[in-house]
Amino acid sequence: MHNSSWDNLRYVLAVIEAGSVSGAARDLGVNHATVLRRIAAFETGYGGAIFDKSANGYRLLPGKDALVRAIQDVEKSVLTVERLMQGANPMLGGLVRISSTDTICQYLLPEVLQTLRDKAPQLEIELLSNNSHLNFARMEADLFVRPAMTIPDDMIAEPAAELVFRAYATSADLDTWFGLKGPLAKSAAASWLTRNIPAGALISGSDSFIVLSRMACAGTGIAILPSFVGESVRELVHLPQKMPDIRVPIWVGTHQDLRDSLRIEAVRKCVVAHLSEGKAGPGIT
Repeated sequence: MHNSSWDNLRYVLAVIEAGSVSGAARDLGVNHATVLRRIAAFETGYGGAIFDKSANGYRLLPGKDALVRAIQDVEKSVLTVERLMQGANPMLGGLVRISSTDTICQYLLPEVLQTLRDKAPQLEIELLSNNSHLNFARMEADLFVRPAMTIPDDMIAEPAAELVFRAYATSADLDTWFGLKGPLAKSAAASWLTRNIPAGALISGSDSFIVLSRMACAGTGIAILPSFVGESVRELVHLPQKMPDIRVPIWVGTHQDLRDSLRIEAVRKCVVAHLSEGKAGPGIT
């Protein structure tokens, strides 16, 4: 398949999965017009329409389910080839993309990047800060550094340290709590909150621990935070009487198809060493 054909197919699949052209544009990081142009090129190249185009948006035409499955199979095959070729590259130079949460990117990983620059200046490291789990099957990142109780079966990872969640506020007299929203709602801390704090005691919330720390500083509620965040904010105090410590492993890993990449393995070992040797700061054990 020519590169241009695969690129157009990728846009078609993005619209199908996102449910709209605008959603696909956001997922792919392009503008609305680019998605429309790519879909038109795909339909012209293959001599038929795949979407019903109306004022309500783009909808998959009836009877196209088999085509969608075929497109998904092509995507899996192309991406498997890309991962295997990247894994076979013996050079330590090049780009390595690390996906992690906004808090870990801000508080724990910058020193790792400096260490990597000192050891292998030819490496280019990108930090992808996102509290949602990126799609590693689609090569959105090469390594992940994520707190989680478990990891997917197609990932190779090891727990490098433990992240500790604690309750923080400006005063122990507060009884209202901030909720954990978005991707944070799936965390172990959110599970504790749901089991132990009545809904009426939740006053608002956020999908970012950094934002929650600033909300707590306003003095209106208690925030559950990674301890390395809470301990860094002088206005906040740890409230052990409000909540026990919740410990979650921090995994450092990659997709199994990239396990033979020397540059990715070198970066992974550096990150693991940094976290496991206690260099990351308070609340990382």
